[in-house]
This record gives sequence, C-alpha cells and structure tokens, in this order.
Amino acid sequence: QVQLVESGGGSVQAGGSLRLSCAASGYTYSINYMAWFRQAPGKGREGVAAIRTGGGSAYYTYYADSVKGRFTISHDNLKNTVYLQMNSQKPEDTAMYYCAAVTKGRTVVLPLVDNEYNYWGQGTQVTVSS
Repeated sequence: QVQLVESGGGSVQAGGSLRLSCAASGYTYSINYMAWFRQAPGKGREGVAAIRTGGGSAYYTYYADSVKGRFTISHDNLKNTVYLQMNSQKPEDTAMYYCAAVTKGRTVVLPLVDNEYNYWGQGTQVTVSS
C-alpha cells in the first residue's frame, strides 16, 4: 500500500506562485509514476503534470499544454516527495489539486490520464484570484 499526503495549497493572486508537495509513504519503492491532477467545480479531473520516478536516475516528465512553461514537477527521492511548482498562475488554475501514484505492476501508457493511477491523496485547494 502507498499513502499520499498533499500540502501547500492556498490562495494567491494572478501572476503569483505556489508550491505543492506530495509526501509518499508505505511501499514507496514500488512507485513507478507520480502525478498531479486537478478538478475545478463542475469540471472533470484534468492531468496537470506527471513524473516517472521508477526509471532509475532519469526522471521523465509530462505536462498538460495548459501549464507548460508555468508549472514544474520534480521529485526528491530521499524524501519520497513530489513537488509541483506553479508560477505565473491564472484564475483558471483554481481547483482542487490531487496527487496520484501508480505502482510498477501496472503498465502506464498515458501518464496524464487518471485511470492509469491506483493511489490518490485527499487533495489540496488552490485558489487564484484576478
């Protein structure tokens, strides 16, 4: 089992920055990919960024077009923590942000699709005001 706990959400004005953290515990050695998803009220869940943490020393990253150049996903292997640095934020970034992980027993084809993941955190709210 893998447990995920997000932190770092909050309120920020447009153009500002926030950094989200997702701490993994449990069978962290089994994690292959970790990702951030978001869901705004009345909308479906959207993949924001993903990182392959189970590929040795190379951490491949993936981003939604809507956040490329503004958001950066990174991983601290010693802390078993994934970060999402969000810069130049826009009101449309307002959403509940969820951390997700998938273990090595599953083949991942589309890292930004939610049904690829088998572990989820509780979410952290991000609100961007204009």
